[in-house]
Amino acid sequence: MTSIAMSLFLDSELGEVSDLPHAGCALEHPLVFDSTAREFRDLEAHGRVEILHEHRRHVGGESLIDGLRYRRLQ
Repeated sequence: MTSIAMSLFLDSELGEVSDLPHAGCALEHPLVFDSTAREFRDLEAHGRVEILHEHRRHVGGESLIDGLRYRRLQ
């Protein structure tokens, strides 16, 4: 089974700048969005994407990623 992050990565085009979506999908839940964004951080560590912008918010003492813009490199 493919993760949400991998599905979004595979659906994007090489060189394309994309934002992780919020509305109308599983990423509406803040914890799911944060987990998916962290997977994109792993993709960046492997040279597959470049993270262009990341926004975080504090919820109950935790820092959650709630916005992410990336460019597909591979």
